[in-house]
Amino acid sequence: MARTDTAHQKWDETWRSAEGRLAWSRPEEDVLACAQECFDKGARRALDLGCGIGRHALALAEIGFDVDALDGSESGPAELKRSAESLGLPIRVHNGLMTDLPFEKSVFDYLLSFNVIYHGDPKIVGKALSEIRRVVKSGGTLQLTMLSKRNVFFGKGEEIAPNTFVDPNALDDKVHPHFYCNAAELIALLEGFEIRSLIDREHKPAHWHWHVIAERL
Repeated sequence: MARTDTAHQKWDETWRSAEGRLAWSRPEEDVLACAQECFDKGARRALDLGCGIGRHALALAEIGFDVDALDGSESGPAELKRSAESLGLPIRVHNGLMTDLPFEKSVFDYLLSFNVIYHGDPKIVGKALSEIRRVVKSGGTLQLTMLSKRNVFFGKGEEIAPNTFVDPNALDDKVHPHFYCNAAELIALLEGFEIRSLIDREHKPAHWHWHVIAERL
């Protein structure tokens, strides 16, 4: 059976170019707000899961978090290491997959995974969320995004697994599997978390993503 956790291969190409990195260099305002709130309430250790070139990992370190950052690509973490060193920020950078996190149980107060978890089929998504449940402390905060079924790309290409599509003609990472869900399906996936906020947000016209903030039970 072909692997379905392969989108990091396409992103590795993106992170290798200055133009590709530029589009993903600014941290999201809702991430900054949530992270700051968590830090103000005593959260100290954070994981940026699917960190890319590290726009959020760097911001978390600047807030004051003790930061780990992990990505499946090679060029993204390499760029983050260079940035962290130049800024004097002691971020621990890891190369690895979201389905096999190299961390002990219950170590993170705050875990961010922005535009990451949906890159795979339901088994990959389920395994990634199982790993997230394992490493987040009781009472810790999870902030993540998932693809909504309102997204313009839902249903385009070949359905290789339930709610999972590959578009072989795409020019971006949709040549790799993408998983989509509705609110009820997402709530079911987040077993073990109490959802504090669930918003279907349009990142750009017709590109809908779920934004979730949840507390580990």
